[in-house]
Amino acid sequence: MAAVNFLYRSTKDKANLHLRLLYRFNDTDFVFGANTKFETTKDYWSKDHKKKSRDIIITNEQTRVNTELNKIENHVLNAFNSVNPDTITKEWLQTQIDNYYNPPQEAEPLPKGLLKYFDYFIECKKNEITNGTLKKYNVSKHLLQRYELDKKTAIQIIDVNEKFKLDFEKYCLKNNYAPNTISKDLRTLKTVCNHAKYNGIKTSHQLETIKTPNYKTEKIYLTFEELQKIEEIDKRRLNDNYDNAKDWLIISCYTGQRISDFMRFTKDMIRYEKNKDGVLKPFIEFTQVKTDKIMTVALHPKVIEILDKRNGNFPKVISDPKYNLYIKQVCRIAKITEKIKGSKLTDLNNEDKTEKKTKNKDEVKQYRKEVGMYKKCELITSHVGRRSFCTNFYGTIPTTYLMNVSGHSTEQMFLTYLGKSNKDLAMEITNYF
Repeated sequence: MAAVNFLYRSTKDKANLHLRLLYRFNDTDFVFGANTKFETTKDYWSKDHKKKSRDIIITNEQTRVNTELNKIENHVLNAFNSVNPDTITKEWLQTQIDNYYNPPQEAEPLPKGLLKYFDYFIECKKNEITNGTLKKYNVSKHLLQRYELDKKTAIQIIDVNEKFKLDFEKYCLKNNYAPNTISKDLRTLKTVCNHAKYNGIKTSHQLETIKTPNYKTEKIYLTFEELQKIEEIDKRRLNDNYDNAKDWLIISCYTGQRISDFMRFTKDMIRYEKNKDGVLKPFIEFTQVKTDKIMTVALHPKVIEILDKRNGNFPKVISDPKYNLYIKQVCRIAKITEKIKGSKLTDLNNEDKTEKKTKNKDEVKQYRKEVGMYKKCELITSHVGRRSFCTNFYGTIPTTYLMNVSGHSTEQMFLTYLGKSNKDLAMEITNYF
């Protein structure tokens, strides 16, 4: 049982009262003190507060004081009864008194609409994710906005169930979205819903059973033979932009890094260390933008050739769109033109768009990836270097070493990235029989 009393502890004629909380717990007596903001006079407190008086002025003051002190006492005792006595400290008591005068503002209830909660989710995650992930979240959010406009309804978090999935897929397929894109966006929506569930918002009991499979797609990469063709292009056939992009393409195919990383390479990142034979070998050290992993990657002789050609420097930095455009032309000049199955961006009028140039978010919806038979050079993008490295060296360099370069966390992720099925792996085992 706890008790509260009030003390006048100041030497001044007018001051705020001091509160004491007294209680017994586990056979031990505890006393904690804190300051209130209730002000009275020393004269009243010492002479009149507990005095029975017929003076109306004193009686009114006693009523005023007792009414306020009872409110403070009840507030403190209610707080005391709601916690474990072990957690009570002087600071805790002062906080309760401060809360009496300035009650904590009740948080606004979280939105139950999926689109509105999406904004809250992004706000929560913005300091934990990369700009690339933030852009992907926004792409999924804008797709949801278009879906809601088409359906003329606001989707609630609890509505995300099997029926929603089927209707969402139907809408996306009608608008020429690729199956893997649909699965990716559904996974994002599930992530948002699970975040809401963690925060106490009710979700559908079917949420966890919504399947978002990965569909097998063509893995576009450049073979060693094709890379040789690119290296052997007569320089007279390349302008400075194409020659610069060609060197970056070769660098990417022999370092296995994303454009967000290799386009930042500088000679200052290179260091040399002796191997077990005492020979100096070059390495490049950097932090991956997407994963924030610190990487140390050995530089292939092909990369060193390019650096030697450029007086130790990497090629000139160029923008992602220009790089994607230039390397397509480089591969065309190298006659990497056999037709293969793949997908590339086309507009809704079937006009070829090998480069997506948009000025605002609304324009993005005008372009979709379309599967078909295309010249291989038309399917080359900045990601081809990373995939080429992993595919070309798989089986000749131990997988563990390749994963260290590529940055994949598990062997299963790495093999999925290469498109290796169980049948492919079984066939490779036969090489050892």
